[in-house]
Amino acid sequence: MEWEEDSILISDDPARLDFNAIEAALRTTYWANDRPRDVIEAAFRNSLPFGLYDQSAGGRQVGFARVVTDKVNFSWIADVWLDPGLRRRGVGTWMMRCILEHPDVVRTRQTLATRDAHAFYENLGFLRREVLRRYPGAAEPPGF
Repeated sequence: MEWEEDSILISDDPARLDFNAIEAALRTTYWANDRPRDVIEAAFRNSLPFGLYDQSAGGRQVGFARVVTDKVNFSWIADVWLDPGLRRRGVGTWMMRCILEHPDVVRTRQTLATRDAHAFYENLGFLRREVLRRYPGAAEPPGF
């Protein structure tokens, strides 16, 4: 599926993903700054990916997210990132609305984790709830 507003295109087509851009962006995050490239690619290929592309800049990738879902009960939204120059302009909210309304996500219970964007997600209807996690081989990875 694709959505377009102004010069920004959102697509769930995995063939459009720019893994160089995704890797560079994830290196700037607290949750994935040390994630190996092969793990980044596998995570996106095994998920429902969303890419944001600036059509006025030759289709340069300017954002992304991915959803791990069974398409009927459960969706985990992960690796949500938007170019800093587009933040606070409504683009992130629009991206999340497109994701939440996607046919493979809309009927599911949507979950995500964040350390610093609670208010943003609460404005989209997310509620804070306790979540249990298990990390095989580690007490807790850095970043959470």
